[in-house]
Amino acid sequence: MGVEMWGQLCARALRRRAGAVRGDSGMVTSEYAMGLVAAVGFAGLLYKVVTSGQVRAALQAVVEKALDVQF
Repeated sequence: MGVEMWGQLCARALRRRAGAVRGDSGMVTSEYAMGLVAAVGFAGLLYKVVTSGQVRAALQAVVEKALDVQF
């Protein structure tokens, strides 16, 4: 599953959840657990993307360029 597809699925799930919550006063324990699992999954995916070779090289280039600025 690609990153774009994962993002679309997450956005769709969040929209559905937002519509369902309007009448609720709070979440139950199972909803907290599912939210935590989703957050951990998203954090893991984000970590993998940020630590990939291409992204790491791009971030390093940005930092090096910023440090090379003359004042």
